[in-house]
Amino acid sequence: MAKGTARMRPNRFAILGTGFWSAFQLAAWRELRDAECVALCNRTRRKAEDLGNRFGITKIFTDPVELFEDGPLDFVDIITGPEYHRPLVELAAQFRVPVICQKPLADNLADATAMVAACRGAGIPLLVHENWRWQTPLRALQSLLAVGTIGQVFRARIDFVCCFPVFENQPALRELKQFILSDLGSHLLDIPRFLFGEADRLYCQTHRVNPSIQGEDVATVMLAMKAGVTVTVNLSYASRTETERFPETYAFIEGSEGSLSLGPDYWIRVTNAQGTTAQRHAPPEYAWADPRYAVVHASIRDCNAHLLGALRGEGPAETTGEDNLRTLELVFAAYESARTGTVVQLK
Repeated sequence: MAKGTARMRPNRFAILGTGFWSAFQLAAWRELRDAECVALCNRTRRKAEDLGNRFGITKIFTDPVELFEDGPLDFVDIITGPEYHRPLVELAAQFRVPVICQKPLADNLADATAMVAACRGAGIPLLVHENWRWQTPLRALQSLLAVGTIGQVFRARIDFVCCFPVFENQPALRELKQFILSDLGSHLLDIPRFLFGEADRLYCQTHRVNPSIQGEDVATVMLAMKAGVTVTVNLSYASRTETERFPETYAFIEGSEGSLSLGPDYWIRVTNAQGTTAQRHAPPEYAWADPRYAVVHASIRDCNAHLLGALRGEGPAETTGEDNLRTLELVFAAYESARTGTVVQLK
């Protein structure tokens, strides 16, 4: 800090929704000295009080209107199910409080578009907590592509394939009629955009392997990117592999001068005419992170830091509401393709 300058005060914020992910989200915020959670809001007061007791937060609300009326907030972090996102975002817009919203932004494009419009009309930021692209190995992969390590990319595969019992700690996912593309695809379909830009068209097939759930637990999406790259995204919670892969994302990318491979234990291998080199890009470790979700939980902190910096005027955010609409278009185009068995042209 330069001599004679005063450090900005921490941004005061509130969390709306105190379910499964909120404790990890709040712990990640605690890693940042420039943010301070001052209130929690949840329909079930006991859940909010339990989280507040763990983190020393005494202001508890069950009515979000009362939360906004209580006092000035620099932003809110919405961590509810997507069916509650639109009313809460529109309420924040009424009070002109900037918003960070968890993914998926909404469970349909009409609601997501309305949320973006409400915040634009109120003149406030709407940012989306899209943390997947902030995973340490995926940031490293993007950096290698950005400097042309393997020349002109023409094909890629992105895999999140496992048999992790996700329904045990998130039982509500069993009831979703649209499951893996909505819940996980909103992350994984952001990765081709992050690495290669926008898509022209896509084709998708889905399966429901687990008979005890309502939605699809396997999806295969092929995207034709505007940059000329063909990308296949494989999603599965029903695949038994020799070594359980959860929660790692794998990738194999081919270019005119070689290939990049992101594989087990965060190793990235670069292969060209001279041979193969390898480097491990492990995520940072945090005491609060669940070891089963380590790379995912670590990315929450980095995503929070990036979004907070944008709110504090330190640079543009990568994942605004407007940007995330493009990822949601891929999600719902994938559902349309799977339903009709056709290739879907994108805007």
